[in-house]
Amino acid sequence: MRMRTRLLIALAVSLLPAVVATGQTASGPLAPALRTHLQNERFDIITSIRGLPLGVRDRLMPMFGGTLDIAEPGADFQKAGVAVNRQLPSRRMIAAGCSNDFHCLVYYERGGGTSTWHVLLFRWTPDATQFEWGGAAPGGFKTIEDVRKALLSGAIKTHTGPW
Repeated sequence: MRMRTRLLIALAVSLLPAVVATGQTASGPLAPALRTHLQNERFDIITSIRGLPLGVRDRLMPMFGGTLDIAEPGADFQKAGVAVNRQLPSRRMIAAGCSNDFHCLVYYERGGGTSTWHVLLFRWTPDATQFEWGGAAPGGFKTIEDVRKALLSGAIKTHTGPW
């Protein structure tokens, strides 16, 4: 019995970071101070998933079910209304950008039964990355500046997942 208890404790301790990371993806309204801060930020364009800071990619994985399940901009993915190809990612990055003030915005489409669009905001530093906010967005944005303006205008609504 003692060995079984130790095994269960070890399993719980090893899974705790994933549970905590996944649990932190709930998103409330964009805080007024953060909205004001984002008004003055300039986001440099990120053109590839690999262009995102490693900490942001690491935070996306638990939000996406444990893998970095997202295609590059313009690449094939599991589009809505198309026969499902399980070998393709279920999401595709459309636009992303990071600021000199350590914020990153990621705008992507999620395929499947119906397409949905999402925006994720992260605060990253070389030491730590945290999810700050996420929302359901309209489709059709082309640039990260379009996304930032929509976020500030309230066109992107708070969303709690699935991401």
